[in-house]
Amino acid sequence: MTKRLENKVAIVTGANSGIGLATAKLFAAEGAHVYITGRRKEQLDAAVADIGGSVTAVNADSTKMEDLDRLFAQVKADHGRLDAIVVNAGGGSVLPLGQITEEQVDDTFGRNVKAVIFTVQKALPLLNKGSSVVLIGSTTSIEGTEAFSVYSASKAAVRNLARSWALDLKGKGVRVNVLSPGPTRTPGLVELVGDDKNAQQGFLDALASTIPLGRVGEPEEIAKAALFLASDDSSFVNGVELFADGGKAQV
Repeated sequence: MTKRLENKVAIVTGANSGIGLATAKLFAAEGAHVYITGRRKEQLDAAVADIGGSVTAVNADSTKMEDLDRLFAQVKADHGRLDAIVVNAGGGSVLPLGQITEEQVDDTFGRNVKAVIFTVQKALPLLNKGSSVVLIGSTTSIEGTEAFSVYSASKAAVRNLARSWALDLKGKGVRVNVLSPGPTRTPGLVELVGDDKNAQQGFLDALASTIPLGRVGEPEEIAKAALFLASDDSSFVNGVELFADGGKAQV
């Protein structure tokens, strides 16, 4: 059976753990040469060993323009093209209104908005006709979330970037879509409540109670949705927000 990303060149940013790692692993299994990025070299090296297949790690911080330039220069030198990019790098922190700091706003919007804009803009010269851009959003983009307003607002911005870019790229054959996971069992999620394992499990159980399917998602499930958006299976899907959330934001 033909692999869905056979001979494709793909980038997954922030792929040293969680959804990014699961996505890179699946893309490689489906035949792509995958470039992965992350800020921590030790974790990137472990991710390469975990992914197997055809993978190249680039130690890069998506908020730094020189790191992005180095990433795309390497892809250009190696392959001269790019067929899919999953813009996954990002993050946030919990602070309620009244305690929000300028540092939190700058950090969150720097990682989730500025970095997304320049990652895609710098990828444009390499993107083939028929290529796919997948922006990782969040159900928080359309839901109110206590003490998480800055992160939620940044993900709402990501949603509009996709809508606007679909128009900017009209006629170029490049698709831009958003994949918005619901609560997913990743290190980034559970670490919001600290290192205590009991507290982490209690947090996951509380989240599961808000989801119609009765459980949180797994990174591999989100990766499968990313594969759909990155592959030719979604060749007429453009400008959408695909929720992989167990129904959380849909009811």
